[in-house]
Amino acid sequence: MSISKRRLWWVGGIAIAAIVLLTLLVAPSKNLQSQGSTYSRSPDGYGAWYAYMEERGVPVERWQQPFKDLPGASSQNPDSESKKPIALLRVNSQVSREWIDSQKEDWVKKGNTLVILGAWEPVSAAEFSTVLNSPAGDVKIETRRRRKESPFSQPAKTTLLGDSFGAAVWEEKIGKGRVIWATTPHLAANAYQNEPGNYEFLAQLVTQNKNKVWVDEYIHGYRNPQDSKGKQTPGSWIEYLAKTPLQAAFLQAGVLLLAALWAGNRRFGQPQPLEVPVEDNSLAYIQALAGVLEKAESREFVLEVVGKEQQLQLQKALGLGPVLLEPQALADAWARETGRPAAQLLELLQLQSHKRRISERDLLTWLRKWQLGISRD
Repeated sequence: MSISKRRLWWVGGIAIAAIVLLTLLVAPSKNLQSQGSTYSRSPDGYGAWYAYMEERGVPVERWQQPFKDLPGASSQNPDSESKKPIALLRVNSQVSREWIDSQKEDWVKKGNTLVILGAWEPVSAAEFSTVLNSPAGDVKIETRRRRKESPFSQPAKTTLLGDSFGAAVWEEKIGKGRVIWATTPHLAANAYQNEPGNYEFLAQLVTQNKNKVWVDEYIHGYRNPQDSKGKQTPGSWIEYLAKTPLQAAFLQAGVLLLAALWAGNRRFGQPQPLEVPVEDNSLAYIQALAGVLEKAESREFVLEVVGKEQQLQLQKALGLGPVLLEPQALADAWARETGRPAAQLLELLQLQSHKRRISERDLLTWLRKWQLGISRD
């Protein structure tokens, strides 16, 4: 596979992985936000309980504004006080006692009820799925979280549903009102339509003092467009896109654009093909033959072939022709020409003429003498 194709595969793989990752990060947020909503028909939604309350003749209002806009929640607008107590149901809140600030506490003190499903408590040793008895019948609880009873807790709390491991639903009185906590956000979810005790138990919690029943849909992302038109200031187009489903599409397009720019980036122009070096067939043949002879330890063959070639080169240099001469005749001619002892050359010529095995060290010494001594002269 060529370098350009391999790089293209890498870029494509990175882009696909980024798209999948962005989809997993962005898409689930919408689903998590709708958990516990009365508009949802999913197993964790509360659409079936909302219909159950309508069949009982208890109107349930969907509150789609911030908590501070609740009747009686703001001291700046005393005319907004409700003549009838309100029971506000918040599902999947995942909050603790510290979430009840002074504003919420003052609102509850006026006689209102705040029901929080999904309060955070530590995990106990209880079974995950248990059936607990209540005045409304058997209630199925699927969570191991329990609030451990403490005689020193202030203010006083009353267990409404629990077992030996602690309270799953309890009540905290604040002034004229009360706050009801539940460790499970799925107390009356759509998945429990076959558990009538669950639906009736929650219905009794929110209607115990003949309250108006409101469900907080603001925490699930639902807004009242008529009430929020004059209260919300228009933001930038980036903020608008961040709140729409197009956010994921724009993020994916941005990742693809960056990947395309990176893949097409050529700082010095188009890539130049690599020049393939011309192969020297003679050199490759010699190297291959040398490797074979070395493995076969055929040093005598090397001695004979190289010796004849060296002798021919020496004869040509002395002008004696291409026919191989007797070692003594060639040594005498070389001695006359160079003034050196004939015995030096005769020793080399006789070594190559003898048909006997020599060591690798002797062969290297013989070649070195030819290259450094005889051939150079």
